[in-house]
Amino acid sequence: MPMFDTAYLEKLEAYFASGDLEMDFEYADEEKRGRILDFLEKLMDLADQADQQATKLIFKDGLDQMLGANTQK
Repeated sequence: MPMFDTAYLEKLEAYFASGDLEMDFEYADEEKRGRILDFLEKLMDLADQADQQATKLIFKDGLDQMLGANTQK
């Protein structure tokens, strides 16, 4: 699987937006409900990590530029 598979993310987004996830959960047995909840929990953990990484990448560049400008004075 490619590291940046935006097509898969778009499929997930459509699945969530369509209400299919909610319907799948409603009609699932307890085992499948557990798998769905585990998947969502993992996805939320990854989203938190992605947010932290994006923040570090964005502000690292800005901080490096500021420090570079200060050392050139």
